[in-house]
Amino acid sequence: MSDSLTVHLGQRSYPITFGASLTVAVRAQVAALSAEGRQLAVVTDAQVARVQAETLRAWFGPVPVLPVAAGETSKSLETLGQVWDFLAEHKIGRSDAVFAVGGGVIGDLAGFAAASYLRGIVCYQVPTTLLAMVDSSVGGKTGINLKAGKNLVGAFHQPGGVFVSTDLLTTLPPREFAAGCAEVIKAGLLGDLELFDRLARRSLTVASADLAAVIRRCCALKARVVEVDEFETAREGGRALLNLGHTFGHAIEQVTGYGTYLHGEAVAIGLCAAARLSQKLGLISAAEVARVEAVVSAHGLPVCLRTPLPLAELTSAMARDKKVRAGRLRFVLLKSLGEAVTRDDIDPALAEACFREVGAV
Repeated sequence: MSDSLTVHLGQRSYPITFGASLTVAVRAQVAALSAEGRQLAVVTDAQVARVQAETLRAWFGPVPVLPVAAGETSKSLETLGQVWDFLAEHKIGRSDAVFAVGGGVIGDLAGFAAASYLRGIVCYQVPTTLLAMVDSSVGGKTGINLKAGKNLVGAFHQPGGVFVSTDLLTTLPPREFAAGCAEVIKAGLLGDLELFDRLARRSLTVASADLAAVIRRCCALKARVVEVDEFETAREGGRALLNLGHTFGHAIEQVTGYGTYLHGEAVAIGLCAAARLSQKLGLISAAEVARVEAVVSAHGLPVCLRTPLPLAELTSAMARDKKVRAGRLRFVLLKSLGEAVTRDDIDPALAEACFREVGAV
C-alpha cells in the first residue's frame, strides 16, 4: 500500500509517494521511463550500495550505479565532477533521468549534478535516511559545499518525484536516525505545535507506530512552505523559516570540517542556540528554552558542543552563510513554540552570547 501528496508548483509540480516498501512504485517508474526510451542512472553512496544491494537490484535492474564515498565530504567539486563524468560515460541525454538514492548528501549532490549536466535533466529523489525523508529530498534545493561554507554553490531543481520507503530505515544506524529527528523537531517548532507536543510526550523511534505519519506530516509542512516561496525570495518568513537552527548549525559544521558532527547533530545544537536567542529577545520564556532542549536531548541529540570551538571561527563562518543579505545575517527565531519568524536586525553580540552558552570559547 502507498499514498502520495503533491507539491504544487505549476509545471514543476511532483508527487511524493509514501509506503513501507515502494519496490512496486519505483519499478513502475523505472519501467515507464525505460518504455519511453529514456536512459537512466543511479547515484548512491558506498554504504547504501552495500547495505541495500538487493533493493537496488530489485528496483533498478541493469541501470548503471555510481557509488560515491559516504559522508558530507562528498558534497564537493571533486565528487560532483565524478558524477558528471559518470553521466557522460553512460551517454545520459537531455531527456534522460538520474535517481538519487541515499541521504541528504546524495540528494544534494546528485540533484545539483542533474541541474547542471546538459543544463538540466530530471532527477528522482529516493531518500534512505530519516533526515532526507522529512526534509532534504523535498523542495528542490541542491548543492555542494566549499571550504568557505556549506551549500554555497547550488541550484533550485525540483525533482521529478520523491519516493519515501520507510522500510529503508530499519537498517539505518541509530546515530543517523537521531540526526533525522533534529529536522522533525525543527518542523514542529517552526509550524506544527501538535507535532512538537507529540515529540515531547514520547520520543520518535524507528519502531514508533506513527513514524510514517510523522514523516508525511513533515513533508506536507515543507510542501506548503515551498509552494508559497519556492525560490526563497520572500522579504520576511517564507522558505527561510525552514532554516531554523541552521544558521548556527552550518557554522558548526564548517568550523569542524564536516566530519565531527552529522548535519542533524549540528542543527540540534543550532535549534538550542536559536531558542536561547529567541529568549534573549523576549520572544519565548526560559522554561520554553528548557523544553526545547529536553526534547532535543530525549532524541539522543546534543544540546551543546561536545568540545569547545573558537567563537571567532564560528562567527566568521556564520558571516559567510548564504543567508546573508546586504551584509546583514538573517536569523530564524521562535515567536512561540510552533511559530517561527525571520529577523535581520539582531545585535551580533547576542548571537555570540548564544554560541558561548552552547560551548564556544
